[in-house]
Amino acid sequence: MPFPPTAASLARALTERDFIDPTAVQSAVLAPDVADRDLLVSAQTGSGKTVAFGLSIAATLLNGADKLGRADDPLALIVAPTRELALQVQRELMWLYRHIDARIVACVGGMDPRAEKHLLRAGCHVVVGTPGRLRDHLERSNLVVSGLKAVVLDEDDEMLDLGFREDLEFILETTPKGRRTLMFSATLPRDIIGLAKKYQNDAFRIEATGAARAHADIEYRAMRIAPQDSVHAVVNVVRFVDSPATLVFCNTRDGVRHLHATLIERGFSAVSLSGELGQHDRNHALQALRDGRARICVATDVAARGIDLPNLGLVIHADLPHDTETLQHRSGRTGRAGRKGVSVLLITPQHRRKAERLLGHANIKAAWVNPPTPDAIRQIDNQRLLESILSAEAGDADDLALAKQLLERRTAEDVAGALVRIYRARLPAPEDMVDTAIPGPREPRTGLASAVWFRLDLGRQRKADPKWLIPEICRQGGITKRAIGAIRIFDEETKFEIDAETADAFAAKVAKVTRGDIVITKSEPPAGGGHVRRTPSHHAKSRHADKTYWKPRAKGGRDDASERADRGKPRWAAKGKHAGRPGGLQKQQKPLKRDS
Repeated sequence: MPFPPTAASLARALTERDFIDPTAVQSAVLAPDVADRDLLVSAQTGSGKTVAFGLSIAATLLNGADKLGRADDPLALIVAPTRELALQVQRELMWLYRHIDARIVACVGGMDPRAEKHLLRAGCHVVVGTPGRLRDHLERSNLVVSGLKAVVLDEDDEMLDLGFREDLEFILETTPKGRRTLMFSATLPRDIIGLAKKYQNDAFRIEATGAARAHADIEYRAMRIAPQDSVHAVVNVVRFVDSPATLVFCNTRDGVRHLHATLIERGFSAVSLSGELGQHDRNHALQALRDGRARICVATDVAARGIDLPNLGLVIHADLPHDTETLQHRSGRTGRAGRKGVSVLLITPQHRRKAERLLGHANIKAAWVNPPTPDAIRQIDNQRLLESILSAEAGDADDLALAKQLLERRTAEDVAGALVRIYRARLPAPEDMVDTAIPGPREPRTGLASAVWFRLDLGRQRKADPKWLIPEICRQGGITKRAIGAIRIFDEETKFEIDAETADAFAAKVAKVTRGDIVITKSEPPAGGGHVRRTPSHHAKSRHADKTYWKPRAKGGRDDASERADRGKPRWAAKGKHAGRPGGLQKQQKPLKRDS
């Protein structure tokens, strides 16, 4: 489906960039029924939202004309969370608005505010900036917003996470009430919804992409490594995956400095990005990646926010991200606009469970693999050399004359051997890694010949643990723990197996439980992820056998006096040798509630 009708000058810019079919977010934002309306858009990174809101506000600014008039006070204001993202938006709009004679000014932290002041006072049509710098210009009366027709907040969730809520509210309260307000965010948490209700007028809500589509063009690999092999794994992955540009993420500035120095020492052309660098150094590093002088960028999450490199084919998580949103934003730097990409997570044994949780919660299916070996890297090097030589065009007359002189002095085999040595000398040597045979994600081990899966709406976020789940499952279903197989604990639910011979009787009994207990229902087998636990051994006494486990609070069947007498008492208790131990069982923090 082609782009909806736009001004001829905008259509010309799209054609020059080979934009033929719009993405999902672009189609939704440009639909006729949402024209001139406030928009609240949920769109994943890399979905083409910059072009989407650029075309949307352009229609508002042009108001039927084909070009903009003389630049004076700005007509549109675009707010982005980081310097890199703001500058990236400016670059995108410059080619999109090239033929409508738009003047676009960027106001970001780290740049000379006096130069920005002169640009603003000289007149412009669109201002792109970060919240803090835009507020500073507003307070100093350098930025006049009385003529604004549209305001765009890009990546709202990130701006709130970075603590810019007060600045955003100041900006929105300063701008005219009759403006269009477009909010774009990867997710729509409660804070974003509250901001939209306060500052938007009857906003049209768009959910342009789903979780599955967000990962469609990215191949995820969970790579098992030994703890001491993190740097070696980065080296071998970069050597094995043929990508014109690679982005490697670390969680700290110290990690960025160490890994960057190590890669430079190994012979890679690498740059770094972190919060300690000035804007000039950051721009220089990004330009080196764009023109091919550097192939690797080592960065922290904040510094890499908003980076858009057309030739970025590989993302490496040298340190695991802290949450699923960060995982998606990191990986979303590749696999953009229909191009394929690879995202590699380096996972040590102690971080395996965290990796499983991240992947499972993000609904990502990753291939669990071992790091590339030096032999595999040398083999693929040979294959690439053969392909490059066989596909090369014949040389001109000067090249052929020099080739003839070489063959007159040396044999063809000698010349070919020298070519191979020169080719290999340019490549950093692969690293030897420890072969630890680290296992992949654990599969459930049941010991049951056949089983039926059940679920309960209680997971890791509410401290679910087999130590007290097993007694409760047995009590509700009237079974012994011998009938319970694997237990898989997820963030918001738990799934477990019941022996097929007793599954029907178990299901009938738990269905009759209506008050005061956790709710158990039948379930499909889990697709993957989760924290896998085995039931205690049936032939040996459990080390927790002398404890009294969780007992649900009754909501009926007792008189009010006895209920009041129990209030304030801990709902966990320990007896026997564990009584009074500070490291023993703790009382439950939240009461369990059944589904309404």
